[in-house]
Amino acid sequence: QISKMFGTVVVGVGIAGLARIRDLMNPMPSSPSEHLKLFGFVSRRSFGNINEAKQISLEDALRNKDIHAAFISTENRSHEETIRMFLEAGKHVLVEYPMTLSAKAAHELWEMAEQKGKVLHVEHIELLTEEYKQLKKEVAGKDLVKGTLHFTGHVLDENKSGFPAFSGIARLTWLIDLFGDLTVTSATREKQKDKNYSRMTVHFQTSNKKPLTWIEERGPGMRREKKINFCFTSGCLENFPEAPRSSVGLFMQDQNLFAKKLLGQVSKEELAAEKWRILRCLDLAEVIQQYCEEPEKIYS
Repeated sequence: QISKMFGTVVVGVGIAGLARIRDLMNPMPSSPSEHLKLFGFVSRRSFGNINEAKQISLEDALRNKDIHAAFISTENRSHEETIRMFLEAGKHVLVEYPMTLSAKAAHELWEMAEQKGKVLHVEHIELLTEEYKQLKKEVAGKDLVKGTLHFTGHVLDENKSGFPAFSGIARLTWLIDLFGDLTVTSATREKQKDKNYSRMTVHFQTSNKKPLTWIEERGPGMRREKKINFCFTSGCLENFPEAPRSSVGLFMQDQNLFAKKLLGQVSKEELAAEKWRILRCLDLAEVIQQYCEEPEKIYS
């Protein structure tokens, strides 16, 4: 019996796209990734070849019957349109987070994938880091009193990456995965255009009415860093637990998960839980954006 192979194409060759090309060309031995075969890549820029991978046109990628799946690594702003094209062409899709920059579009595309019987997979490597896996173990079974997750990073071009609640959805994903469903109680954003500085502050409540705060702060020269302060009835956690280095790269772990879905090796329960989490985070990102963009309330 010949094992099933899925022809793939990588769309967009930024940092993630190049990592995708590398991992597709060097799959982990005897892992689900061995069922993926890189056909080529699509880019607006002209490269010719990258290593052994050849550049093909978007039209070819969409039309070619030997290409079954697309890895979308373009800038955030164009995810929605690119996902739609490949789903319409009957291909499976892996896309880097955030899936889209609007909740409505995300729900529509998910429905479209389901109608067409295609896998729509959103990369969330932030859940695959050893640091996060240890944190999740540490938090498990504890009663939250209050908590803060504070992210700092370099400046992003919002025209390409979208509103910070979407571009920073990895942080929101952590909070939902650690503490369950959340409700936004308020959200504000401070921008200093001249300094290229932005700080978004979001207040949530857990289903037990406990407060959680998410701060997403970006400015020139800011180190990429996450700080936590989670207080439980048993005490506070202010530093990340020690974590070993993983022998398997994050994009490779994600690629293996996508391949498992294509091979039908992921349970219905897991798929449903993941769908809920992804769409819930996008719904919340939109609520946060609406709060932040409301005209300032004027108190007389």
